[in-house]
Amino acid sequence: MSQRSERFPSRMQTLTTRVVMAGVFFGAVIALALSVAFSWTDTLAGGGAGGGEGKLSEAAQQAFHSPPGTCLTWNAKDASDAHQVPCTEAHLFEVTSVVDIGAKYPQQAPFPSLDQWQDIAQQQCNADVRPYLGHPLDPYGKLTTNLLRPTAAQWSQGDRQLRCGLQFAGPGGALQPTTGPAKTQDQSMVWAPGTCLALVGKGVGDPVDCGKPHSYEIIATLDLASHFKDGYPKLDDQKSWLDTECNKAAKDYTGSTDLSSKKLILGWDSREQESWDAGSTKVNCKVAATLQDGSGFQAVTGSVKSGSSGSSGQQQSPPPSSGSGGN
Repeated sequence: MSQRSERFPSRMQTLTTRVVMAGVFFGAVIALALSVAFSWTDTLAGGGAGGGEGKLSEAAQQAFHSPPGTCLTWNAKDASDAHQVPCTEAHLFEVTSVVDIGAKYPQQAPFPSLDQWQDIAQQQCNADVRPYLGHPLDPYGKLTTNLLRPTAAQWSQGDRQLRCGLQFAGPGGALQPTTGPAKTQDQSMVWAPGTCLALVGKGVGDPVDCGKPHSYEIIATLDLASHFKDGYPKLDDQKSWLDTECNKAAKDYTGSTDLSSKKLILGWDSREQESWDAGSTKVNCKVAATLQDGSGFQAVTGSVKSGSSGSSGQQQSPPPSSGSGGN
């Protein structure tokens, strides 16, 4: 293994953690704005220009007024087809609590800004998550809190009821489907082997076809708890074990391809104590190409999986400094 390869895992972990966490926060903001559109809008029911207000469908009414433990999903970009589904099926949002904020925001209170709504979500929804789950929420895991809220019109009529919930927002902001009740889900921030994540600026986006330019490709999922049975392992111990195991996984996945000949490097995740305490013990092994200055990823096209057409790192033009996935 080259000296560069030995240095890569820790550098990649630092980079991807920073990018992913920023992406999840950005995704939560996007989803919060989306929640306004699908949860309480007056125009989705068939009204609109010249059409009057109309009434929401029965399915939409049920979705928009769901009790805790209800799971919701939708296909339309504006979520106008939101509906309840069993939590054992793929879904995008799980209601965890119903909150009334009327005491703090009386009738004359102005409609909150998006930043204020974000604060409300953090204040109102985070506290109720642990009792709902029965265990801690992994602060670095795949699940994040969000809320469904009234429109400005309903706010002016005195509606102060919110629904807190859990969602999985990808690093690029798009909501990802999950299956099973949140309290039984593994919160580990991992992707299935064969998943490629988009390149956004120098950072990481949402899943894309591996034939398109991407930041990295997931080649394996490993469980740290299968090896470290006596409690949380130090980061150096994680690194030592994953160095061996991810190299084994890479040989199996790629058919012993020489990654360095394709200007690709093997890397992996690590887990913090808070994640371990929340039960998140799984990590990904991944393949990527980094920029020479170490500031981020460069485009890779094609899969490294054995039998595929192959992939290689491609130098890209410097991204705009304002790119959402940049550092």
